[in-house]
Amino acid sequence: MPVIESRLHAASESFQAHRAGMLALLAEVRSHEARSAAASNASAERFARRGQLLPRERLALLLDTGAPFLPLASLAGLGHDNQDLGKSVPGGGLIAGIGRVAGVRCMVSASDSGIDAGALQPMGLDKQLRMQEIALENKLPYVQLVESAGANLMQYRVQDFVRGGGIFRNLARLSAAGLPVVTVTHGSSTAGGAYQTGLSDYIVMVRDRTRAFLAGPPLLKAATGEIATEEELGGAVMHTHISGLGDYLAEDDRDAIRIARSILGGIDWTRDEAPRKFAPPLYEADELLGIMPGDGRRPVDMREVIARIADGSEFLEFSEHYGSATVCGHMRLEGHAVGVITNNGPIDSDGANKATHFIQACCQSRTPIVYLQNITGYMVGRAHEEAGIIKHGAKMIQAVTSATVPQITLHCGASYGAGNYGMCGRGFGPRFCFSWPNARTAVMGGEQAAQTMAIVMEAGMARKGSVDREKIDAMQRQIVERFDRQMSVFTTSALLLDDGVIDPRDTRAVLAEVLSVCRDADARMPQPMQFSVARP
Repeated sequence: MPVIESRLHAASESFQAHRAGMLALLAEVRSHEARSAAASNASAERFARRGQLLPRERLALLLDTGAPFLPLASLAGLGHDNQDLGKSVPGGGLIAGIGRVAGVRCMVSASDSGIDAGALQPMGLDKQLRMQEIALENKLPYVQLVESAGANLMQYRVQDFVRGGGIFRNLARLSAAGLPVVTVTHGSSTAGGAYQTGLSDYIVMVRDRTRAFLAGPPLLKAATGEIATEEELGGAVMHTHISGLGDYLAEDDRDAIRIARSILGGIDWTRDEAPRKFAPPLYEADELLGIMPGDGRRPVDMREVIARIADGSEFLEFSEHYGSATVCGHMRLEGHAVGVITNNGPIDSDGANKATHFIQACCQSRTPIVYLQNITGYMVGRAHEEAGIIKHGAKMIQAVTSATVPQITLHCGASYGAGNYGMCGRGFGPRFCFSWPNARTAVMGGEQAAQTMAIVMEAGMARKGSVDREKIDAMQRQIVERFDRQMSVFTTSALLLDDGVIDPRDTRAVLAEVLSVCRDADARMPQPMQFSVARP
């Protein structure tokens, strides 16, 4: 394949300014993540007194040492518990990601029980549902480390109660699809949450710590008058010896993790294949920090991004001179054949037709597609309307919707208007969707929205005979502030509109990991069943 010849000047003032801006945003992402870990680890003394491990200690023991782990949705709920982002604790009360357990690639979910006893935080429900969706679509075993006080009753919303049933439905679907569900119940698993344990194929319980019951002692006494201790009602010994809910009795957290690893190690499941041979990019990943300008209106040659993630910086561009603002082509990434679609400007009719053709060709050859979004939208104007931009854009959206290969989306910069849709935004169900810290998502830019509304407002005032310019200016400032706040990655990622914010320097590693997940999923043939595995 042809090699991309970079024209990036890393010593230039603009590059250094872009790099500094990206590093500042990345530091903000890391500070929010660190705040969650610190809030959980503040419970260390209490956990130690109970002879328990902290959630992140459990996760570290569960995962294979030195194997890659891809954390997901770490900013979920940011700002929803506290509007002051500097005091918000994101994560949704859940630590989740894709990692290896005894050589088996799994979706791993752990209750962050160091915070509010593991109660789900804002957006925690959506995060858990998304993790289960990823596991189902990519045929991953599901391992959950459960210790949760359940729903946060102080923030009770009836819609969350109703939608929460989807967690239990998905556990049944995972089992029925032939994907093992392994649960370690480290502590409380009560009321409806007891089914999070009960709907598992393999259940490990911890002596003197596990509690699983539909009604705890206070509610039991109030409802029926019966008096029972927590251990009698739902302890690990009772469930492993009498009820049959538990399969394995562990002596402590470490023993429980050992058993869980043994379960995964004992099933006949495909392990990672031998690494493929590939050449690294010719340019340093560190240079990805300085490519994207802080001002999204400035043009960027996205081939500079491709040059720093493609094997050998090789890229075979497809129909280069037709619809040239829409860049399509083939590359390899750690040996994986990949189709790439990205943007060097708005999508015009030719670009939409080219992308449609390219998507269909990738489906024909079973080549996954990576969308590198930096899109201000589809072209507008009389000439473009006459050229059929709506129908050609619709064809592209139909191709994205109906594609039969894995599609992975990375928000590298702007993602505005219908461009978000045509470039496989979250609403179009990409297998995975990640963002760089500078990413911006909105129906349009804030200034554009403000100017549009100002024209409308001014025309309305003129019809009434008086134009209040001060009122129009105030309205414009309000719109710009609202758009700027909502388009920020700290808002969109908090709302689970992506699967996580990544360091641009990690782009190649993250894409290689999820491409491997997709490839293995498409090749794997689990043993589906009519029903999920039922308890004895």
